[in-house]
Amino acid sequence: MAPFVPRTRAAAAIRMKQITLDNQSRTIRCLRAKLATEIRESATTKEGLENKLVEAKKEHKSNQVALEASHTIIVGLTEIGLCVSKKNERMKAKKQQARESHLECHQKLQAHIQQTESTIQEQQLTIEILMEY
Repeated sequence: MAPFVPRTRAAAAIRMKQITLDNQSRTIRCLRAKLATEIRESATTKEGLENKLVEAKKEHKSNQVALEASHTIIVGLTEIGLCVSKKNERMKAKKQQARESHLECHQKLQAHIQQTESTIQEQQLTIEILMEY
């Protein structure tokens, strides 16, 4: 029985090594499958991120166009506001001038009325004096 023991031990050692190799092969296949899955998921994620980047660039371009349009509108409204302010100033000046002109005319008219009243009073006095003689 002695001669068979080494063979059995050798066979057992070989069998253990074979089992270890099989386990390692299975582990390698499992890791390769996981790696392939990770690569696919990574590719999908990359594609999704690239699509989001493209959309973000489009949105950025659209926002820039809208911003430029806003700036143009703001410039236009500012110009309109300045024109309206100038027009208001001119209108205020004309209104003030009209008030002054009206006041001057009113004063002249009052002076004329007073002069006329004085003349009428003088004429009445003259008439009264003439009627007494």
